[in-house]
Formats: sequence, C-alpha cells, structure tokens
Amino acid sequence: MDEATFVAGKGHRKSVQQRHYEKLKEYLSKLNEYVEKIQICGDGRNSYSKTDHSATFMRIKKDYMGNDQLLPAYNVQVGVADEYIAVVDVNQYRSDMDCFIPLMNKFHDIYGFYPKYPVADAGYGSYNNYIFCEQNGLEKYMKFPMFKKETTDRNYHEDPFRAVNFKIDGDGKMWCPNGKGFHLQYRKAIKENAYGREEEIYQCEDCSGCPYAEKCKKGEGNRTVRVNQELTKMHQEVIQNLESIQGALLRMNRSIQAEGTFGIIKNDRWYKRIVRRGIKSVQLEVYLVSLGHNLYKFHNKQMKIKSAA
Repeated sequence: MDEATFVAGKGHRKSVQQRHYEKLKEYLSKLNEYVEKIQICGDGRNSYSKTDHSATFMRIKKDYMGNDQLLPAYNVQVGVADEYIAVVDVNQYRSDMDCFIPLMNKFHDIYGFYPKYPVADAGYGSYNNYIFCEQNGLEKYMKFPMFKKETTDRNYHEDPFRAVNFKIDGDGKMWCPNGKGFHLQYRKAIKENAYGREEEIYQCEDCSGCPYAEKCKKGEGNRTVRVNQELTKMHQEVIQNLESIQGALLRMNRSIQAEGTFGIIKNDRWYKRIVRRGIKSVQLEVYLVSLGHNLYKFHNKQMKIKSAA
C-alpha cells in the first residue's frame, strides 16, 4: 500500500484501507515493544525498572508506618559460618525460595563441597529445595512456611479435619472423621516445579447429611482435598530435625550469626541502600561490603586474643 496516497487533517476522510493499515502498524509497534520488554525481563521475572533493567520490583519494608512499598530491588543472600560471610549472592528473584539453590551451588563452586546443615528460615523450605538437598547430601534444616503454626499451635496440628490427619487404611485409602472414603480424581502438575511435583486431588464419596460439614468444608458439594504425600513426609522430617537438640542449637546459632551479620551491616554500618545499577555492579558492591565485614570481624577477634594474652 502506497502511504503517499494517505490523507490527514481536517476536511479529509480516511479510507477503510488506510484506517486498517494504520491500526495494523499500531499493533505491530506494540508487539515489538512487548517483545523487547520480555527479552529484558528474561526468565524468572515479570517486571523490571526503567532506570535499572536488572532490578526487579519487590515489596520493600520501607517507611516508618510499616507500609510495604513496591520498589526496584535485588535479593541479596548471605551464608554465614563462624561469624564470617562464607558466601554471598545477588539475585533478581523476588522469593527467597528461588535463591537457595543458586547460593548453595555458589558455595560448592568456591569450596568444593556443600554445607552439611544449611539452616534457614521459613522463606526457604520448598519441595524444590528439599529435593535438591536429598540429591546433594544436605540435611533438611530449612523451615517451611507453616512450620511455626505446625509446631506451636496444638489445635491446628491436631485438627481432625485437616487432610494430613485423615485416617489411611492398609490399602492406602483416605477416610474422613465421618467414615466416608476419599477417591482420587486426578493428578495436577505444579507450575514451574523443577522436579515434576504433582498434587493428588481427592474427593469425598458423599458429604450429604454429614454432622461435621460446617467444620470440615466451606463450599457446596463433596469436599475435595489436595495431597502430596512426599512433601508431607519431608515436612515431618524437617520438624524432627529442627526440634532435636542439634536442630535447636543450629537454629539459635543461625539467629545470632545470620541475623546479627545483617544487623551489623545495615544498622551499625548504615549500609541500607545499594548505590550502583546493573547486576554486575551491584554484585561488586555487595562483595566489597562483605569483605569489609569479614576484615572487621577478623580484626576484632585478633584484638580480643591480644587483650586476653
């Protein structure tokens, strides 16, 4: 189509072909814009900052009123051993769960082995991370999101209407407190799971007239539950590990060393904001801060040894 024949301005009426042509050009321009943005985001991200394409928008605890703010940021991960920063990594992932495996692999690249007891808080306990630990000889000492409620809330833990507390007979069939059986309906793959995790969807054979309906289910019809026996067993193993004497000592040690390291860097040294842009520059900045922290710790320990002598 010859654009030289197109008209514009007052007193001119565009032809149907011209209007369609201009609309298609508009769509093409938008499509190219979306393709460019997707390429900038890359895999594992759905946002980026216009002023720093490497930064991802994350919820940041910023103001004094406790209101979260959506700001471009990086996820800085630190592994601490004997009060020293042993490994540090900078990621673009919003979730800590996605940062665990890259941090462990980086530790392995530096030292040639994986840490035996990777103690972490509830932001790191996931199916992917537990399977990674099993495959590489790491013990499961990372809390899962419901760990605190599972271990401190007795009513929640012993709730007879939770699917994990349903009776299972010798044939593997699940039974509710009212004596009704649950039948497998289908299996559903979990989106973006690296190890092919699946959930099994079970449905009760008959919930009509059930005296426990108000406590057991919320919607109409027969109750359905999602079950993953493998993940449930992993959670039980994590609870046993963390509630043992060794687990309690490791948790206490993590709280002192890991949280203490961030406290020193952020509050004592007033390093609360990354000043560089671009992930390579940010990594260099964080590495320098970590080196400074380790030198500070080493100097303090040497001074204590001299004063004790």
